Amino acid sequence: MRTKREEIRNIAIIAHVDHGKTTLVDKLLKQSGVFRANQEVQERVMDSNDIERERGITILSKNTAVFYKDKKINIIDTPGHADFGGEVERVLKMVNGVILVVDAFEGAMPQTKFVLMKALDLDLPVIVCINKIDRPEARPAEVIDEVLELLMDLGASDEQLDCPFVYASAKDGYALRDLSDEPGDMTPLFETILDYIPAPEGDPKASTQVLISTIDYNEYVGRIGVGKVDNGCLRINQEAVVVNAHEPGKQKKVRISKLYEFDGLNKVDVSEAGIGSIVAISGIADIHIGDTICDPDNPVPIPFQKISEPTIAMNFMVNDSPLAGQEGKYLTSRHIRDRLFRELNTDVSLRVEETENADSYKVSGRGELHLSVLIENMRREGYEFAVSKAEVLYHQDEKGHKTEPMELAYVDVPDEFTGVVIEKLSQRKGNLLNMGSISGGYTRLEFDIPSRGLIGYRNEFLTDTKGNGIINTIFNGYAPYKGDIQYRKQGSLIAFEAGEAVTYGLFSAQDRGTLFIGPGERVYSGMVIGQSAKPEDIELNVCKKKHLTNTRSSSADEALTLTPPKILSLEQALEFIDTDELLEVTPKSLRIRKRILDPTLRKRSQRK
Repeated sequence: MRTKREEIRNIAIIAHVDHGKTTLVDKLLKQSGVFRANQEVQERVMDSNDIERERGITILSKNTAVFYKDKKINIIDTPGHADFGGEVERVLKMVNGVILVVDAFEGAMPQTKFVLMKALDLDLPVIVCINKIDRPEARPAEVIDEVLELLMDLGASDEQLDCPFVYASAKDGYALRDLSDEPGDMTPLFETILDYIPAPEGDPKASTQVLISTIDYNEYVGRIGVGKVDNGCLRINQEAVVVNAHEPGKQKKVRISKLYEFDGLNKVDVSEAGIGSIVAISGIADIHIGDTICDPDNPVPIPFQKISEPTIAMNFMVNDSPLAGQEGKYLTSRHIRDRLFRELNTDVSLRVEETENADSYKVSGRGELHLSVLIENMRREGYEFAVSKAEVLYHQDEKGHKTEPMELAYVDVPDEFTGVVIEKLSQRKGNLLNMGSISGGYTRLEFDIPSRGLIGYRNEFLTDTKGNGIINTIFNGYAPYKGDIQYRKQGSLIAFEAGEAVTYGLFSAQDRGTLFIGPGERVYSGMVIGQSAKPEDIELNVCKKKHLTNTRSSSADEALTLTPPKILSLEQALEFIDTDELLEVTPKSLRIRKRILDPTLRKRSQRK
């Protein structure tokens, strides 16, 4: 007998990147009394790791719970970036409805479309929250039309089209049912959730079924499975079996040793959990996403959609440069292998494969950002390694033709830069689908472009649009190979000998291009020290000192002025490197180098 648990609501907050999901959750937590009145709370409290806080993005979905009018509302904050789309697809299996947050100025964006499509596929009711209505250039009425158009394009049912709209300013902490209402607090949003999102239902008398939708990891207790109790109930010390819809042979007996529910930002120990509860279970060593915890007498797995395939790959390898081992703590192939395989515990969109070379691993992910976050995490933990240029993963179609991943790119640029953007993206095999003006002197361009055409483009794009352009992309399936693309017009400036860079050597080198290093930095033969102004690579000696004679003094050197070097961030370095180069990553430095350091061997391999 299926019953509803009226005292619970399970919702996910979904949106395009930077439309204010995490800030909205902040305000719901604060106004439901999770924090004491005088408690100091940092901004975007849900973004818990350093990289999320620094970049202002959410990478992992987070669970929290608030109480309103004696009802428990479980809230899941999801990432907005396309690279972490795998996270969003899974958590939607735990909820009974979603809040779609849309920026009142930007309107419906590519990722809005992606996350909304996933929610509609699962037949979830949608509350649309038009956020940032306090922005001076907000246009809520037009944005509502855009969202309704998007719902129609995605084939929403009549009930889904009849969704409630709430207007909010997450920053100022208020929500309105109608734009003419007086701003107060978040009550209208809480009320809409209770009125419109159905309570979870299931059969409390049936045998236990819990689908694991996310994995948390903790040094002390190992893997923690998070999921919703679909049927029956889960108790401490209960005997259970782990099964999986995609692996029919899997049947593993387990005992439930620790059970938690969410309350505010904390996990609270509970002795049992009924239908509709979102629980965390620790003590099951190799629990995976998509596993179902069942009663031993009736092991029926809950079906679960396959995680999207990776589209991009790079090699992680042991650093073998002349400066290797001086800055990192973990250097060997065993260290790197263990760390990469440990990442698979929590990141389901990642693949790690061993290669013919024992010191190198092929790591595949959903995009450059996905892999760069992993690289950044590893270097912060003390790892030292080298990575190759990101390459896209090609497939073969039924006829044996080569196909490649495509992206839809939405580009918002000031009107005067449209020409240069269209020209650059066309050279990278982009196909212009749409072009229209949006408010504020901006034009929106829509391109269909191969994923590899976007590798290394973002920096160039920011330079071309003087930092005023916004580019958003979303995966758009595989299409026939579009032909070769020339990535980089300029060559590299390469150090000719090992030593320490000096002002005199750098001064004569800076006329040849843009330098990446300053005086006093250690270099070695084959290290890339800058970008050449010409298409070919140039070798330079930056360790060259001035010869002194009795009529020339060393103090004359002080008159030489150097242009400040261009210091590359991790993303910029990954975009810059070419196919014959590697990026050396250590906790303190990022160095670009040629794969083959010896100049003679390098020339020989180029001739081949």
